[in-house]
Amino acid sequence: MEYKDYYQTIGVPRDATQDDIKRAYRKLARKYHPDVSKEPEAEARFKEIGEAYEVLKDPEKRTAYDRLGTRWKSGQEFQPPPGWDQGFEFHGGGFTEAASQFSSFFESLFGRNQQSHRYRDREFNLHGEDSHARISIALEDSFQGGIRSLTLQHTESGQDGRPLIKERTLKVRIPKGIQQGQHIRLAGQGSPGTGGGKAGDLYLEIVFKPHPLFRVEGKDIFLDLPVAPWEAALGATVAIPTPAGTVDLKIPAGSRSGQKLRLKERGIPGTPSGDLYVVLQIVLPAADSEQARAFYREMEQKLAFNPRAGMSIR
Repeated sequence: MEYKDYYQTIGVPRDATQDDIKRAYRKLARKYHPDVSKEPEAEARFKEIGEAYEVLKDPEKRTAYDRLGTRWKSGQEFQPPPGWDQGFEFHGGGFTEAASQFSSFFESLFGRNQQSHRYRDREFNLHGEDSHARISIALEDSFQGGIRSLTLQHTESGQDGRPLIKERTLKVRIPKGIQQGQHIRLAGQGSPGTGGGKAGDLYLEIVFKPHPLFRVEGKDIFLDLPVAPWEAALGATVAIPTPAGTVDLKIPAGSRSGQKLRLKERGIPGTPSGDLYVVLQIVLPAADSEQARAFYREMEQKLAFNPRAGMSIR
């Protein structure tokens, strides 16, 4: 995926004011509008300009985008840094006509169009916009559930019109068994309504923090387990960690490196629960002493083992 320099696309410096950005966008939009432009690839250019304006016209998106820093250049291979937008709150807002289809770069940062479609009721009260934030929780939180205190950041316009980052802290109930990518809805915690309309809702997208032992795929959890050659060859019972505590695992005799052992319903809790897969990784003792090297030479002579026997190599 290629990085997009939205400032370069619009043709403004990174410290441009919102008025500068608006003027630059309007000038380019008139030039490349596909209904009137005779420029080559006008439609593609029009979409690029619209996408850039979608980000830079919105103080929240612009502030978040600026967090990526200035070390990137357009066209460079790009992946969003882990946790770059954790706890940053995005409110609903109008999407430009030109940005009806977003690039994979845009969607990797801000997701798909989650614009709130709230309408005036019969009394013309306007419902507040929904807001969205991505939050990180520990994998263990999904097993235990409970109340967590979370700090969210959002952007407000200062007296000079430039965006200011503000914080608010909320107590959130983490449901037991919640999965990565699922959302928690906090009613009435979005933008306030007008004319007596209700406030919007806040949707929190769940992301698991990187874990030193486990990786998660859906409701299933994977653990790479180092085992000694004799444990794999002869079989053994070893204690292994799980997110819910330590359990004993029986390793069958003749196990292979990369072999998966399934512990049913030891994954993310639910109905049904996910599974825990233990991936065996055979680890060889280091030949770092004369005694260890003599042992390996003895194995070489007595076992007559050729790991490449099935490759038809002479």
